[in-house]
Amino acid sequence: MRPEAARAKTIVVEVPDWPGHLAGQHVDVRLTAEDGYQAERSYSIASAPEDESLALTVERIDDGEVSLYLCDELRAGDELELRGPIGGYFTWQVADGGPLLLLAGGSGVVPLAAMLRHRTARGSRVDTRLLLSAGSWDDLLYRDELGRLGRDGVAVHYTLTRGAPPHWSGWSRRVDAEMLREVGPGPRTQPRVFVCGPTPLVEHVANLLVGLGHDPRLVKTERFGPTGG
Repeated sequence: MRPEAARAKTIVVEVPDWPGHLAGQHVDVRLTAEDGYQAERSYSIASAPEDESLALTVERIDDGEVSLYLCDELRAGDELELRGPIGGYFTWQVADGGPLLLLAGGSGVVPLAAMLRHRTARGSRVDTRLLLSAGSWDDLLYRDELGRLGRDGVAVHYTLTRGAPPHWSGWSRRVDAEMLREVGPGPRTQPRVFVCGPTPLVEHVANLLVGLGHDPRLVKTERFGPTGG
């Protein structure tokens, strides 16, 4: 287990007979208490399909039944009940081609990180842009890794909505049409677009993209809300 941001940790799980997954899929994690009470939550897979181990990045929710256990109580050697991989719509493979436009809010970057890691593992140079929105600099997941992606031809952009550090050169507002035009690529190139994050952000961004002329059939969305963690 390793910290990823102020309120998130990545858990590496060894899964015997794992069938493999596609970048963008998720798993269900079920916890069972001694009295038989069960709680289950879905978590996107953070690792590339090429990785030997399965990685899940979990954001700590203060009143969350599952995330509190995974972030605060889980120890090396503990067992988890997993179901998956799940989902085939919100996935990308190098063979699908590009350009690739990835848009995320908060921990919605997790399945997109799996796509970026898959791209790197395959040595792909497909035109790829990422726009990540977060509340603050400390909330950004995978900061160091994303900072290195420029050498692999990935254009990474950030916008912070609740305050920026000194000398911040990125955006400091909600995602808007002007921001999307600047990030590109434009709709004429017919990029494959993936949007993931809280439901209000995803719906807002998807509407902006369609308004800018992007083909709705190429805009894939994955939403999550306040499930209790």
